[in-house]
Amino acid sequence: MTALAGVFYALFLLYAVARLFRKSASGAVEFIVASRGLTLPAFTASLVTTWYGGILGVGEYTFSHGISNWLVFGVPYYLYAGIFAMFLAARARRSEVLTMPDILEKQFGRPAALAGAGMMFIMTVPAAYVLMLGVLLNFATGWPLWVGVILGTALSVSYVFRGGLKAVVATDIVQFFLMFLGFVVLVPVCISRFGGWEFLQNNLPASHLRWDGGLGVQAIAVWYFIALSTLVEPAFYQRCYAAKTEKTARWGIVAAIGLWMFFDFLTTTAGLYARALLPDLANPVQAFPALAAHVLHPFWQGVFTVALLATIMSTVDSYAFICAVTLGRDVVSRWRGELSSNQQPEQQSKPSENSLPLIRVSLGVTAVLAVVMALWAESVISLWKILGSLGTPVLLGPMLLAQWGKRLPGFGVAVVMLASGLTSGVWLILGHAEPWLGIEAIFPGLFVSGLGLGLVKHLSE
Repeated sequence: MTALAGVFYALFLLYAVARLFRKSASGAVEFIVASRGLTLPAFTASLVTTWYGGILGVGEYTFSHGISNWLVFGVPYYLYAGIFAMFLAARARRSEVLTMPDILEKQFGRPAALAGAGMMFIMTVPAAYVLMLGVLLNFATGWPLWVGVILGTALSVSYVFRGGLKAVVATDIVQFFLMFLGFVVLVPVCISRFGGWEFLQNNLPASHLRWDGGLGVQAIAVWYFIALSTLVEPAFYQRCYAAKTEKTARWGIVAAIGLWMFFDFLTTTAGLYARALLPDLANPVQAFPALAAHVLHPFWQGVFTVALLATIMSTVDSYAFICAVTLGRDVVSRWRGELSSNQQPEQQSKPSENSLPLIRVSLGVTAVLAVVMALWAESVISLWKILGSLGTPVLLGPMLLAQWGKRLPGFGVAVVMLASGLTSGVWLILGHAEPWLGIEAIFPGLFVSGLGLGLVKHLSE
């Protein structure tokens, strides 16, 4: 049944590829921001699925550390998503730009835009999500990890090649319903068969029901700084640039927060049951598919596997697309001088359309890079942590200043961006991806960024 459900889902994706390949996006605005026509339902569904692709990572963390998952991957992201909705979403839609580096160039010049685009490219390579695809397909089919990684990546990016963001959103809507269906089935079955809270209390380690999962304050607190990346999250900005109105952008994020809260309840509960029922599971990344195999009828196990595939692939296609746009348009075309901050948005159309072939080539480059990084990596959580620790210090300060129309000497801003990223990177290397000197890498990076931007502002006055 699992294989049959997978076949039906694969056929749906192949249908989407065939349908979307009939007609290519007609220009840069249609390809990159879906002609700025996303309605509230489409905006919300697409954002919900895109930002929850780390489903197996959530299972890994809950299996290992219990209810602290909610304080790590829930609360801080709700908080910053709410701040984004209230203070940044309307500004982003009003800007009428196509990408985040456009804002950086407008306020600080090309060097800052290139520095930001380079970091965005690194942050959005969907390696963690490609790894999850490989793990899931390996579990469901027995195929080698590398086969699942390559096949899943190819399916995820193929329909984006010609259709752009419209293709991403069209498949996201279907994937939105599938992701909820899987867990709405799994969690009630677990409760009805094994019991509720009392069963979990009797069968979980005591640390799994502690707020910190036995990890300590800093291990939890660091995610409240890593979650600051929400304020510079490329998927948020891209959806806001593509929204039909400013209200769509703002209230679409608010609606998404409510849906994420409900989904987090389902996934955290499922992760706790996985740990209680399968304490000897060798690979915690497989917590959710292993739980489904243990408690569900084969038909529903197949449905659940497809739900996991849909959840992950909805993120792979979105981030692969953002990554390709960043490399092809915002790095290569900008480096060549084909984009200018002095042009109005409508004047950007011609050079942006000239960058479309580069974006499509970059989609292939992104897919290959994601596969290589996924096969090299050992943990979804470690990839998230490393990329968040690098990207947040580089982008947070400059993007917030740019959104509020603050102007600073561009060369100074670019130097600060590079210095903060280098600081976090060196800190990660010295600690072998662990907290060097007991300090997480994101903190020295944020310190250098704040100090450097303050110094640049002071010298410019």
